[in-house]
Amino acid sequence: MTKPGNIKLIVSLVLAVLLLVFIIQNAAVVELHLFFWTLSMSRSLMILFVLFIGLVIGWIVGSHFSRKAQANENLENQEK
Repeated sequence: MTKPGNIKLIVSLVLAVLLLVFIIQNAAVVELHLFFWTLSMSRSLMILFVLFIGLVIGWIVGSHFSRKAQANENLENQEK
């Protein structure tokens, strides 16, 4: 029987290997144009950077709606 810690370790190692393969396969340099700026970076770093930005935005929006729902629940409980 495997322990939950061992499963987490195995999954983490598999994800790390997949990330390494992803980085190696997407090492080509691409240019990013935004308004009047031009930035050159590897494709893998750009994708990881955009993923990180998406995670942060999702976390902020999720916490906003979570607090809003909690405030509405507290208001409903006070009315009873």
